[in-house]
Amino acid sequence: MNRFAVMASTSQTLSIAAMEEASRLGQREADLDHLLLALTLSTHPAGQVLRASGVTLDAVRLAIAEQRAVELESIGISAEASTEPGPIDFHQTGGYEWSARCLEILSRASSRGKNGDAESVLRELLNDRSGLIDDLLARVGTSSAALVSRLDEVADLAVHRPRSGGRGEASGFTETFVPASVAEVWDLLSRPARMPEWDVLCGRVELPEGVDTASAGASWASIAPERRPDGRPLRIRPRFARRRVETLAVDTEALIAWRFSYPGAPRSIPMRVTIALTPAAGGTQLEIALAWRRSRGWRQIVGFPMRPLQRFAIWIQLTHISGGISRVFR
Repeated sequence: MNRFAVMASTSQTLSIAAMEEASRLGQREADLDHLLLALTLSTHPAGQVLRASGVTLDAVRLAIAEQRAVELESIGISAEASTEPGPIDFHQTGGYEWSARCLEILSRASSRGKNGDAESVLRELLNDRSGLIDDLLARVGTSSAALVSRLDEVADLAVHRPRSGGRGEASGFTETFVPASVAEVWDLLSRPARMPEWDVLCGRVELPEGVDTASAGASWASIAPERRPDGRPLRIRPRFARRRVETLAVDTEALIAWRFSYPGAPRSIPMRVTIALTPAAGGTQLEIALAWRRSRGWRQIVGFPMRPLQRFAIWIQLTHISGGISRVFR
């Protein structure tokens, strides 16, 4: 992945996660604490170093709550009177932006000599002199110096590279960290009735009698949602309103794969999604692969100039899948 792609991917991933966290308190500005929360979810060495050092999503959330309680009490406001965090509603609302100091950190992380990845962002965040990050880290039992030392230790480790699909396939690959046990994530993915919880393209499911857990060969219908997350009506072409979901492979608590197709659009190309689950410190690591067969003959020639657009579409779908699964447990 080139430097520009790394910067764009890191910015997109951290922005969504940080602003989702800000939305839990009804805030529209993502600040340093939200950026730290987003980094705890990173699948890259930055996130791995944080979680291995005890800087997990839950630990930082608790530290933030304690810090704000102390600040409120210092000005005579009872901590009980403060707003309790609610569910993530970033996707149902709008008007979010980064704070000025977060923008400065992100800018420095992608300046000359740096590639803008999660590790660069974390290093810049740990250099913050406002005292906010130092206080939060102290509350979870570590320090900026300790984390920088750990980052230095893993700096030369090989980074996992995305795998390519099979011959003649358009494919994409991503990793994501989920702050839940493998058993909890597996329960979400292996139960067809729970698909609307994580798949943005699924409003509800229609299950054949007796299909309550995914098994190889089992299939059901996924019905498109009628409204967007913010409540606005969603227009779906009739032929794409109903998807057939077929389970291709199941390895309990380790791997699951599906094929998605549109019976009403026979010329559409089925998509294959495979998710592998691995235990990780503080949760579960997911490897998500998406692929579909490229068109052949004259359609392949005509479609060649559209390859960059295809790659972008795959990346968007992977982002929706990984983000949807993660949000269920946050």
